Amino acid sequence: MRPDRHEIYGRRRSRNLGLGLVLLGLVLLTFAVTLVKLSEGAEQSPQAMPQATETRGAG
Repeated sequence: MRPDRHEIYGRRRSRNLGLGLVLLGLVLLTFAVTLVKLSEGAEQSPQAMPQATETRGAG
């Protein structure tokens, strides 16, 4: 029996694959939430932020 064919390597590989998929899911979820927040902020920014006026005058 070759050492790379042992049962423990198959288990380790499947566990690593599962963990990688979970981490990928978390990254994608974080990315999606960020995109939603940015798009909401872009829609609200003209009303939320008043026009900047020149306040620096004689000085």
